[in-house]
Amino acid sequence: MKIYEPVIGLEVHAQLLSKTKAFCPVATEFGAEPNTRVGPVSAGLPGSLPVLNEEAVELAVRAGLALNCRIAERSVFSRKNYFYPDLPKGYQISQFDEPLCLGGHLDIPLAEGGTKRVGITRIHMEEDAGKSTHFASTTLVNLNRAGTPLAEIVSEPDLRGPFEASAYLRKLHAILVYADVCDGNLEEGNFRCDVNISIRPLGQKAFGTRCELKNLNSFRFVEKAIEYEIARQIAIVEAGGKVAQETRGWDAAAGKTFSMRSKEEAHDYRYFPDPDLPPLVLEAGYVERVKGEMPELPEDKKRRFVESYGLSAYDAESLTATKSLSEYFEACVREGATAKVAANWILSELLRELKDVEGDVTKSPLRPAALAALVKLIDVGTISGKIAKTVFDEMYRTGKSAAEIVEAKGLVQISDTAPIEAWVDEVLAAFPNEVESYRGGKEKLYGFFVGETMKRSKGKANPGLVNEVLRRKLGSTA
Repeated sequence: MKIYEPVIGLEVHAQLLSKTKAFCPVATEFGAEPNTRVGPVSAGLPGSLPVLNEEAVELAVRAGLALNCRIAERSVFSRKNYFYPDLPKGYQISQFDEPLCLGGHLDIPLAEGGTKRVGITRIHMEEDAGKSTHFASTTLVNLNRAGTPLAEIVSEPDLRGPFEASAYLRKLHAILVYADVCDGNLEEGNFRCDVNISIRPLGQKAFGTRCELKNLNSFRFVEKAIEYEIARQIAIVEAGGKVAQETRGWDAAAGKTFSMRSKEEAHDYRYFPDPDLPPLVLEAGYVERVKGEMPELPEDKKRRFVESYGLSAYDAESLTATKSLSEYFEACVREGATAKVAANWILSELLRELKDVEGDVTKSPLRPAALAALVKLIDVGTISGKIAKTVFDEMYRTGKSAAEIVEAKGLVQISDTAPIEAWVDEVLAAFPNEVESYRGGKEKLYGFFVGETMKRSKGKANPGLVNEVLRRKLGSTA
């Protein structure tokens, strides 16, 4: 069996954070009653004329700057012609041969370590279609989403597997959210992805026949769909068949892709410049103004976290993976938590609790002020780190404050030398053979003595004082 290499390119549709639609002043409001956010343009009424949304243009330019693109001074809107019930005009206003942004890139982490640069072919503006909901005998159309402004971000075919594709999407998602271009809401379809995938024998330069997987709105689904599609295409080729160029969907319940239709080419859409929209020409100084107003991006925030808070590069990278996580951390610090201790608790205990929601800190019942209060109890020696883990678990489960739990359960750390000395004496008397071995050079036994002492104190003894007393009573090893 040959070794095959997947070749993957991604097309991401990011809904721009505009209050109104791309070509008419109708609100973009998720969750409104069906067909109550529709205007003459998105409904395709005869004689209605589109007017470009200036806010959407600025957001698309901001996306291009955040992704290292060249911003075109002149770009053109075209009509992409196809028939579907949720596209009443019979065409989608998009950009084709003269897009707004060209030639960008972003760097992604690799599973084996290091980074890889992924090229971005283009970013173009377009309007969204409506939504069709299919039932056994009928289809319902909701046009609320029709005309919503999108930035379509097209990567080069530089990705070589599910991990790289997921890493690219996560990094892209973070950048767009940091830049205030898109809210990144996956559940509402505000950040969704089409995957173009083919296989070729390892070492071959020519691309294989590609399939397009449509409208994936979960990082996990993207990985699983790519894994399945690679295996499917390899099986076809190994059996002597040929992969058909087509558009496929993803069935999450079945864990497999399915055929939707044959893949269209650009000429099938009969693109031509929209006669109702003049070319978009950016005035001198426009791009520089937008650049000067850009929010702090992940790489800049990562550097600041290292320099300002003394964090390791690894911790800073982890804390800036999403905007919400970085904001949670800084809120803890503003509430008085020590930066390094807060980082440790967020990256270990908090993210462990949030693993089922992919680390989405906005879904945590524990707010930054509550976690900061726990960290401060550790900092001032009221409780030990070990006791703090018990307190954290109850805080997360019940919503009670750290102070309430510590007081109710009598968990205040013991920093009185007398009881600690008594516990240490008990341990040394109970394990004379281990004491002799330690003094004979078996230094690894020291942790055993610490653990036994903490057991006797039920975890309440001040670890620093335990170490101090043990060192003094054990003496130096041979």
